[in-house]
Amino acid sequence: MAPAPAKPLLRFWSNRPLALKGLVVVALPLAILLVALISLYLASNAEKRAEDDVRRAFAIQRDTYQVHALLAEAAAGVRGFALTREERFLAPYRKAEAEIPVTMERLDAAIRDPIVRRDFQNLSDLTARKRDGLRQIVALTGPARTGPGAAALTDALGSNKSVLDRMREAIDAIQRREAVLLEQRQKRVELVRRQFLTLTAISALVGLLGSLAAVYLFSTGIVRRVRALEDNAESLARGEPLTALPEETDEVGRLAERLVRASALLRAREQDLVESEERFRLVVERVRDYGIFALDPDGVVASWNLGAERIKGWSAKEILGQHFSRFYPSETRAFLPAHMLERARREGSAEDEGWRVRKDGSRFWANVVITALRDATGTLRGFAKVTRDMTERRAVEDALRRAREEAIAASLAKSEFLSRTSHELRTPMNAILGFGQLLEIDADEFPERHKAAITQITKAGRHLLSLINDLLDISSIEAGSTELQIEPVVIADLLAEVHQLAAPLVANAGLEFRLEQPAAAMTASADRRRVVQVMLNLIANAAKYAASGNFVSLACSAEHGWIRIQVEDDGPGIRPGETSRLFTAFDRLGQQDRSRIEGTGLGLALSKSLVESMGGKIGYQALPRGSRFWFTLPAKS
Repeated sequence: MAPAPAKPLLRFWSNRPLALKGLVVVALPLAILLVALISLYLASNAEKRAEDDVRRAFAIQRDTYQVHALLAEAAAGVRGFALTREERFLAPYRKAEAEIPVTMERLDAAIRDPIVRRDFQNLSDLTARKRDGLRQIVALTGPARTGPGAAALTDALGSNKSVLDRMREAIDAIQRREAVLLEQRQKRVELVRRQFLTLTAISALVGLLGSLAAVYLFSTGIVRRVRALEDNAESLARGEPLTALPEETDEVGRLAERLVRASALLRAREQDLVESEERFRLVVERVRDYGIFALDPDGVVASWNLGAERIKGWSAKEILGQHFSRFYPSETRAFLPAHMLERARREGSAEDEGWRVRKDGSRFWANVVITALRDATGTLRGFAKVTRDMTERRAVEDALRRAREEAIAASLAKSEFLSRTSHELRTPMNAILGFGQLLEIDADEFPERHKAAITQITKAGRHLLSLINDLLDISSIEAGSTELQIEPVVIADLLAEVHQLAAPLVANAGLEFRLEQPAAAMTASADRRRVVQVMLNLIANAAKYAASGNFVSLACSAEHGWIRIQVEDDGPGIRPGETSRLFTAFDRLGQQDRSRIEGTGLGLALSKSLVESMGGKIGYQALPRGSRFWFTLPAKS
């Protein structure tokens, strides 16, 4: 009758929440492990301290012998020096002078025993006396070997030898005491090791017992009941009755109760699932825009809807039981259907676009998605196949692709035409300008009306040559053949150069040319010649179109790894509706109002291409009065 009280205790444990059970199961072995680790840590520290004491005892013995050996060698060397006056005998003395202070400091830090400390103090005093005596002998050693100096040297040698003997006695006392301490410390190390091993065995045993207890608690509280719950879940999946479980109030007990209710609910809804599947089947069969049908695991058609019949031409009676590979043209029928099924098996679904064959032999471009159908156990039950006729979309895409290719070809042809035409025009234009300049040289020989005509010829020639150069630049940039010399460019020097070049142009327009030099040194990574070209284009535009204003300004600034250069004017500005047409080749904004101003409409377009080819950006900003054109260049790091 003794075991009877265990059942209420076990029932009490089973009814506790899983969080509490988990805490107990995890905390119990962890607490035992923590106590064992603390004990092992303390024992390990004790062993380490004992081993440190042993090592310190060996070090003290070694260093005391080292002091005596250094002084003995130094004394022998000094005596040899006193007898021979040869400097080579002083090498041991100098070595002792260098190493003894360091060794004595180590001994002073290592010695902790009060008895040894007292002997060490005596050794320190004797060491100091010995070193002083050696210094005195070295100082007294001279060329004279007779007289008062020789007598003092003899006395110093004798007294120094007695100090060395007393040092030996002090060192022997230290060694004897340290030997006793070493033996005690070695015994303590062995004792600590034995205690450490014992504690390790006890910790392992306690940890094992704690783990077994935790496993028992976990098994009685959770595992056994979870296994029963798992059996009920499998029975539910098979549609079989569930095994009754004890009524318990923890989470597992509540889950078992809910599983029973779920089983009843599923049985009640089973009929509704069947009816829903039938309704879905009817809906799929009536879809006309998509061919939706099922395949068995081997690819044989198992169902057929109206959309499949409309797209492919076969009726359900004609195609059911046939392999779906008959929808593929002869060049892909041998490999593509099997490949699509394999992809769907491996990845869950497979999508493809390509030519398919109708019943009458005609082809259509189809988008096909095949999806693997698996049951709850993961077993493949077949495939769902959705086919969409994409023939019209394919035709549109082909037309767009051809249009794009034609546009690209036209653009390349345009660039080639501009390049060839510009080159062809440049040769005669150079000749015209050359003859015009010759006529200008002899202009004094012509009447005034001829002088005006000669001036007009050279002016028009320069304008046409500028247009030709701009056309060449744009065509080379579009063709990707522009050669840039990217190098570090000092912005302050560049601004000063451009200001000097453009000053006459701005002055002829009756405007003030302002230059704002940067406050700090700035260096850009760009093609110097092209940057000058862009800046002159912007300044020339400002001078031409802001003639009714008062100034043109040139400035720069640095911001976040970029250098920003800007040209401002206080002219009439640009109409808001025209800003979207900026930087478009041959588009002169407001040319009806500015018909007297020369220009080709290429300057801004060329500047944009040049700036972007150097990795920068260009833009426009309207001001309350006037305009601001800016462009950026990468800063040199």
